[in-house]
Amino acid sequence: MKNFSINEFQQNLFALRNAQNKNFSASLLPGVDEDFILGIQIDVLRKFIRKFFAHTDAAEFLNALPHKYFKENLIHVLLVSKMQDYSECLDAVKKFLPYVNNWGVCDSFIPKIFSQHTEELEPEILSWLQSDGEYFVRFGLSMLMRFYPFDAKHLELAAGARCEKYYSQMMAAWYFATALGTNFDAAIIFLEERRLPKWINNKTIQKALESSRISDAQKKYLRGLRICTRRLSPAALQASD
Repeated sequence: MKNFSINEFQQNLFALRNAQNKNFSASLLPGVDEDFILGIQIDVLRKFIRKFFAHTDAAEFLNALPHKYFKENLIHVLLVSKMQDYSECLDAVKKFLPYVNNWGVCDSFIPKIFSQHTEELEPEILSWLQSDGEYFVRFGLSMLMRFYPFDAKHLELAAGARCEKYYSQMMAAWYFATALGTNFDAAIIFLEERRLPKWINNKTIQKALESSRISDAQKKYLRGLRICTRRLSPAALQASD
């Protein structure tokens, strides 16, 4: 196993660049500087990871923080997601989360070993949900959605997440729309009782209406649970008195 070399690594990575894919990726990642997007297709990237780290120490790469390029961050989460030791994986997740700055990297961060340690992981998820970091919260919601049942307990945790920024709010809506398609009776209570912020409530309904897992009758009912955002005119207000 040879030592990691950043120069060798980046040279090999740069050789895989694709201008067309770069433009497409940039359009999906607002806020990420285009100079840091290399434009490498995910299947090509996975092959590169298998080949390059077959004989190179991945630990050195994981410790070489911060990374410069979007695809380096993506490689990082793909490597961590394959770790088979729970404690080692959790430490690696905690170390890297502060560097996550876009939804593409955040949503690719899916440590498989977490599925076997849900009880131990739950306090960690709660701390992420209460963080003031946008992607800490999004990651916590992602872990809830992927590894836990949509029951009353975990729906409560999701509803209590500190969703103050766009990408955490979007994940909350995705979570509850998925919950509606999985356990409608438990999830619908959070909309009926107005227990979600207005924006998340309405975005949840929008996403649920696009789902094939929700019946036409359920969609009709959901439409009636939208929270109106339109301001009434003075004349309309007077007429309503």
